[in-house]
Amino acid sequence: MKFYKDHYDVIVIGGALAGLSSALMLADKGKDVLVLERHNLPGGIASSFVRGGIEIEAALHEMMSIGEKDNRLKVGKFFDDMGVDIEWLKVPEAYHASLPGLEVTLHPGLETFAKEVDAAVPGTYQKVLALLNLCNSVFDSVNELSIHPMSKAKMLIKHEAFVKTAGYTTQEVIDSFDLPKKAQDLLAPYWIYVGSGFSDLPFTIYSVLMADYIGYGSYIPRKFSHEMSLKMAERAEAMGVQIEYRQHVDKILVKNGKAYGVRTSRGDEIHADYVISSSYPNKVYTAMIEPASEVPKEAIKMVNGRRLSLTAFSVIMILDDTAEALGIKDYSVFRGDTMDTDALYKDLAGLGPYRYLTCICHNLGNDTATPPGTCSYSITTLPRVDGWKTVKAEDYDKIKHQVAEQMISDMSGYLGVNLRDHILEIVIETPMTVNRYTNAWNGCIYGYAHTMEDHIIARLQTAEAESFIKHLEFSGAHAISGDGMGPAVTNGRKAAKNVLDTMAVEEAAAK
Repeated sequence: MKFYKDHYDVIVIGGALAGLSSALMLADKGKDVLVLERHNLPGGIASSFVRGGIEIEAALHEMMSIGEKDNRLKVGKFFDDMGVDIEWLKVPEAYHASLPGLEVTLHPGLETFAKEVDAAVPGTYQKVLALLNLCNSVFDSVNELSIHPMSKAKMLIKHEAFVKTAGYTTQEVIDSFDLPKKAQDLLAPYWIYVGSGFSDLPFTIYSVLMADYIGYGSYIPRKFSHEMSLKMAERAEAMGVQIEYRQHVDKILVKNGKAYGVRTSRGDEIHADYVISSSYPNKVYTAMIEPASEVPKEAIKMVNGRRLSLTAFSVIMILDDTAEALGIKDYSVFRGDTMDTDALYKDLAGLGPYRYLTCICHNLGNDTATPPGTCSYSITTLPRVDGWKTVKAEDYDKIKHQVAEQMISDMSGYLGVNLRDHILEIVIETPMTVNRYTNAWNGCIYGYAHTMEDHIIARLQTAEAESFIKHLEFSGAHAISGDGMGPAVTNGRKAAKNVLDTMAVEEAAAK
């Protein structure tokens, strides 16, 4: 019996959230799908690991676009529709902001959030609420337009806020509300999750982020992010998807401008009508297309013209006491010596010390995260890939521990507890760790940066022109919607929809 079939409808490269989302959607439409994953488990960054007999979340801070069970948002609804049963836990607050002159905990709900900002910065309630309502209006438009595109004339009538703000930066729109600096600071912490300073971040992107997280709250799976990928893989296989692990794809086979299969590192040549790749276009177009002569020059120009977004550096600790006993009061803390997002973005190009940290105590969102009498505490910064690309092998260990020490010292001082005295287990994740385990280009977890020159609206308009090789689609953080685990699911679904749409067009043409 042969290991692979002679032919598949679609081959999906990568068994992380995006690839599995593609596979689920395609299988739901009766397509014959093969998923090839280089590791021995699905998930990519959506994973967990065990140290000292304790399972530890590898990456997820919070998941967006889930929603309550009776009012699901798009990602939560997709999981439900596909029969992927996950126990979602709502994160108790939006975040705690620890900024110059501010120690404020903010909660989800547009009015609640606005009232809490007003309590910290009196006289700002109406303006903050108006800004958040504007974000929510844009968010609703983005969700509708992603499903039902329309003419510019109709868009102006039905989606006025979206159209009027689409060409402006986040800073320009926020400035128009004439808010005090402290209020602006409290509205800024989530910027790190999109990785561009406000002077270059499209307001559309900021709107989606704020309306989703603040309007509806964020969620985490009871059994960590690996619950998502494991259950997605289990459901996909039940739907007929073939998933093979420890299968590294070396080449995507192309003939006459059309993908027709892949070749694995062990030499298997597998054929399909379509290929969906979770590998970054940077790698695909420079090293994976066979023959290389099939790569158009425009594809190389495209990847060279896009700016990679952020990678990750995390110190994850299991501590020997409860969060309460250690003075850890909030699930999520954003801490920095400034909220000048442009200055912080510039700072993230280096190798530390970093001025902006995000800290998560999973036990305050998940009471079963660690054994009784212990807690999980992670300190994370999201540097740009620029600096870490320059690290030499002989300097890596020294730099890694220097950065980790600075982060632990900073948060020990903030908590008034020497965290070093309470560490049972510690793991340091660097951009090199990300690169090693996910094969992400330069360890980048957030794909291409959203900027005024290149973001979701522009990418949607140029998507057809950037389909350089027929029957080859891209999913993952680097695809249209951009960064994060929620957008990865959306990108996987988008890739599958593109395949299904092309199939329908070609089948109709053949009749």
